[in-house]
Amino acid sequence: MKRPHVIVLGGGFAGIECCKALSSADVDITIIDRQNHHLFQPLLYQVASAGLAAPEIAHPIRSIFSDQDNVRVVMDEVRIIDPDARTVTTAEDQFQYDYLAIGLGVKTGYFGNDEWAEHAGGLKTLNDATEIRREILLAFEKAEMEEDPQLRKKLMTTAIVGGGPTGVELAGAFAELARHVLKGDFRNIDTSEANVILVEAAPRLLTMYDEKLSEYTRKKLESLGIDVRTEERVTDVGEDFLQLESGRIEAANLIWAAGVQASPVTKQLGVELDPGGRLIVETDLSLPGHPNIFAMGDIAHCIDQAGVRVPGLCPAAMQMGKHVAKVIKDDLKRSKQKAKSNYDVRPQFRYFDKGSMATIGRSAAVASSMGLKFTGFIAWLMWLFIHLLFLVGFRNKIAVLLQWFYAYVRYRRGARIITGVPADGSATTP
Repeated sequence: MKRPHVIVLGGGFAGIECCKALSSADVDITIIDRQNHHLFQPLLYQVASAGLAAPEIAHPIRSIFSDQDNVRVVMDEVRIIDPDARTVTTAEDQFQYDYLAIGLGVKTGYFGNDEWAEHAGGLKTLNDATEIRREILLAFEKAEMEEDPQLRKKLMTTAIVGGGPTGVELAGAFAELARHVLKGDFRNIDTSEANVILVEAAPRLLTMYDEKLSEYTRKKLESLGIDVRTEERVTDVGEDFLQLESGRIEAANLIWAAGVQASPVTKQLGVELDPGGRLIVETDLSLPGHPNIFAMGDIAHCIDQAGVRVPGLCPAAMQMGKHVAKVIKDDLKRSKQKAKSNYDVRPQFRYFDKGSMATIGRSAAVASSMGLKFTGFIAWLMWLFIHLLFLVGFRNKIAVLLQWFYAYVRYRRGARIITGVPADGSATTP
């Protein structure tokens, strides 16, 4: 008898945990991702700021499941999902499923101004991170050779849009890179004079955190020399500039960390979406009217059993992946017992909030967990421990730990190699 086929779309935290939780189930699993690696997104900003090398925060998906015989890994791009025919069509093939778990994640969103992406890239992939790193380091190299003080100032200015965790972490990392790591490497420029500007439309940074933590974050960033501008809305983005309601910022390096949007394949499913294109799910994480299709991770708009909006964090995605696996296993168990399908008795998802945290710079972070709030060195140590814990692969854990120790003791970073520059000096896609 043919075993039920479970297709998992996406090799992120939700997809990986869903497949692992189905290791003992009597099913065949196909996990499809357009990349061959699982990416630890919370540390992407460290690749972008030359703190870590790209391979240190990624792990081959095939390696993760090399010992799990019921998993097949397919590197391909999802093009069409047909819930009526129960098929997933990729660029190269078509797959039939009994259960479908969608964990495709999200991409950078520009609030309807997609043309801004040409000038202000986001940070969602390894390519994004290595592109940002290259452009930042190239800008310093160009500034070293530039005699015009105005052009030199522009080259040494980085503007980041978005005061959430990604924007805050990037701003702190770039300030540290310029003021400490690169200091003394150049002869014609003083890298400590580099400008880092953080722009946020809301009245404060890290709006998902307590106001006291937000205020601590702002003061700490400003102590690093970062120009923090809240209640500033971007009206236009062009080559080397941001146009704000209050004026214009000239900067050679523009980074967008202000919004996300879901994969366009969500529109094919004929179900309700939130403004960002995320799939609005039932409390068991299935799609309304499609009990055999689930959404998990960042692509899911979920209000859990307790009425809590589930955040787009890796612990939440991991919990959702495990829950989808549990629902599938329970369904299969009832099927074996020849019990009538009753989707009302399915286990409902309840998010266990383990807290959230963001690092600001060397020895400084903010963390909120179990009603407790932490700042400074203690929060930074918590951040280090948690991120090492969730990082996939023993080799990656050791490599990252050694890099962090080296950076902390010597104030140096080892991933400052500029790649992707052809003989004529122009940058290309990595």
